[in-house]
Amino acid sequence: MSEFGDLAQTFLDETFQDSPVLASQLGVEGYDDRLDDLSEAAFDDRSRRSAAWLARFDRLDDSACATFDEQLDLGLIRSTLRGRAILDDWQMWRRQPETYMAPGLGGIFSLFLHRLRPEPELVGSALARLRAMRGALEDGRHNLKPELTPRLYVDRAIRQARSGARYLSEILPSEVHDDALRGELADWGGIAAGAMEVYADFLESSILPTASGAYAIGSDRYSRLLKEKELLADDAASLRDRGRREYERLAENLRRCAQTIDHTDDWPAVLERLNLDHPATPEAMLQTYADWTSRARQFLVDHNLVTLPEGETCRVEPSPLFQRPVTAVASYNSPPPFSTSMRGHFFVPFPPDGASEPEVQQRLENNSYAAIPTTSVHEAYPGHHWQLVMAKSNPSRVRRTFRTPYFTEGWGLYAEQVMREQGFFTDPRQEMAQYEATLFRAARIIVDTSLHIGDMTFEEAVEFMRTRANLPEPTARAEVTRYCAWPTQASSYLTGCLEIGRIRDNYLRAGRGSLREFHDKLAASGGLPIALAEQAVSLSETAK
Repeated sequence: MSEFGDLAQTFLDETFQDSPVLASQLGVEGYDDRLDDLSEAAFDDRSRRSAAWLARFDRLDDSACATFDEQLDLGLIRSTLRGRAILDDWQMWRRQPETYMAPGLGGIFSLFLHRLRPEPELVGSALARLRAMRGALEDGRHNLKPELTPRLYVDRAIRQARSGARYLSEILPSEVHDDALRGELADWGGIAAGAMEVYADFLESSILPTASGAYAIGSDRYSRLLKEKELLADDAASLRDRGRREYERLAENLRRCAQTIDHTDDWPAVLERLNLDHPATPEAMLQTYADWTSRARQFLVDHNLVTLPEGETCRVEPSPLFQRPVTAVASYNSPPPFSTSMRGHFFVPFPPDGASEPEVQQRLENNSYAAIPTTSVHEAYPGHHWQLVMAKSNPSRVRRTFRTPYFTEGWGLYAEQVMREQGFFTDPRQEMAQYEATLFRAARIIVDTSLHIGDMTFEEAVEFMRTRANLPEPTARAEVTRYCAWPTQASSYLTGCLEIGRIRDNYLRAGRGSLREFHDKLAASGGLPIALAEQAVSLSETAK
């Protein structure tokens, strides 16, 4: 094993020990019954060791790597660790209440989502995690500081805690067929649900009244994340300028679509009318998504755009109950990269439990008949599902562990674009919806950068997304809350898409292969930062 390979193996082993829920979700055996240590001492220790690891990997040069692919892996590890270092002093674990709920809820949900083990083993692991949840929530009560915690983080976390409690007490036991195992899961699920309710009460009474922390990470941190973690040329200001230029370009495309459909330049009005044509119920929305997902897959076969890995399937299903209060859009959960499973899960954005009828209708408006084909492409074929099952073929353990949204979300939006270019959207209303989806991502760049460099308030951002991105007010509010909690992620979609398009054009212009070969090669490279992904497709043949 090379010097890098030996060091990377040790680093990954330590990563899995530190983050057993991540390891379990990746399909690494031996971690299903553990939760992450969320104590103050553990956060401090991980911070110290992460800095030490970065110093060790920075001392290596290419000669420490046995292959070109190892050089790419070294770049990926460095970028990951630099991202952690940039945000280390921000101490998100003192600001974000969801930190203490997510491992338990996600760690238990994923066990039964993927079902990689026999049911008795799954239940045993779930019981161990349920028993550990109270301690994780107590760590949150100790670590969170109201003066650092933004009020909007607390509001969001309270809603998620209440929904999470219902998931644990009512939904989780139904995942099990054996009566005795179901009863045991119901007992401990009820206990964990009680702890979740206590945590929600704590947030409501002890954190919310004096929560006054900032969510904006500032221009310097944002720019460093772009340059040092994502390996992009842009800083926060230039990325915002790029988003504004793209918004204007896409608005012109939408104006042309509006002329075709309704003989008007008023494209926002046309989009509002399109939004009113939507499935009547969440269940009808689910069926429409399933139909379009099937059509998109067949289109790939008919037009020879990609290679479909043997055994892959994508299930279309309602979003998890505990995610509905915090996620207003469709999402995807990939098969664990270290497992043999090839089944992904496309989650349709059902309204949260207890939503009023107007709120339900607004959620449905954001999933119109015109827009559903685009979202199906983005989440499934040839978007996230196809790309991530292709990435499973990469032998690198590093690339099966780490990836960046600037590639994966960029790929999802690129998938929409290439399907439009290839003629999948046959109705001009569908084509208009795809342009709107891209304009939405341009608006995300503008809002995300502006929020975090302090040039836009939360309410101004909500108004921008409502009026300039054509979102219903509740969806706009949920979107902006997400941007505040996850800096730079919202900018990843269009930024990554534009970069992938540039790499494709250069690849085809140089005559390196067909469009299908480009798609297969880039998707199988993993989820690398864009600069490394470009090397993966343009330099790999030379390196061999």
